[in-house]
Amino acid sequence: MFEEKFDFYDKRVLKSYDLDASARYQLKMLDSLDNFTRKHSESVANLTCRICDYLHLNKNFIIYCTTCAYLHDIGKMFIPPNILQKPGKLTDEEYEIMKTHTTIGYKMCMDDKDLRPYSAGPKWHHEALDGSGYPDGLKGNNIPIEAQIIRVADEFDAIVSKRQYKSHIGITDTLKLLIDNAHNGKNNIPATKALKKVVIDDTIYEISTAFKYLDFLKENIKRLKQIDKYYKKKQASKTKKYQDFYAEGMKLLFSKGETEENFEGILKQYTEALAQRNETIDKLNLELKEIRKLKI
Repeated sequence: MFEEKFDFYDKRVLKSYDLDASARYQLKMLDSLDNFTRKHSESVANLTCRICDYLHLNKNFIIYCTTCAYLHDIGKMFIPPNILQKPGKLTDEEYEIMKTHTTIGYKMCMDDKDLRPYSAGPKWHHEALDGSGYPDGLKGNNIPIEAQIIRVADEFDAIVSKRQYKSHIGITDTLKLLIDNAHNGKNNIPATKALKKVVIDDTIYEISTAFKYLDFLKENIKRLKQIDKYYKKKQASKTKKYQDFYAEGMKLLFSKGETEENFEGILKQYTEALAQRNETIDKLNLELKEIRKLKI
């Protein structure tokens, strides 16, 4: 059975070849140690790029900022796996160790002439405008703008990943957390506004994807119902001639893997999927309305 695929970040696919050879090598190392962090880094880079677009930043700066985002967690390569991959809450001591990924990432960049220009992303993406962040407790404009943008993208993706969203349903609460951080003076307000626009785009895209899947389901339900009519007529036929006629009609309508024995079960699956997808679209439309109402 065909199933449509939706990815929060596939509106703009960013590839490792956007980076220079040295950065690609570093990311490959990161991937070999921790696939989750690699995926997170790519997602944050994608969000960062799209936030920058909505902020109407210079194209060259967008490329630079996106590269910083790719590398923002590179220091996690040297965080012990038992801490990095711990499912529960970190102890105070473990949290202090986790925080060192910022300074480790910064040193990695500074030690490599090809990565040196992008060191601001790894070092300062956890700084907060009110000075409550780390590692340096920078405030306001002392925090590079690229780090301010990456922080917003990083927080959003971290929450999305933690809650294991499969859809934008319920994501309003995630945005509310980031908006609260903007109102509380921690996060960059324009970047948070841009993030909201990105989420609206993706929610609309998800609704569109769901509608395309509805068309697929409806077409196949119609086809399978026609098969069912032929099947019932075949069963009711008294002569072999008509039985063969309806059997041949069924064969012409069968899709790959479908038979007289299983088509009824497949029809039931498609019918149930249609009802579920209609319900999902209704929920997504309600979610979209809630997202649009959020004030930043």
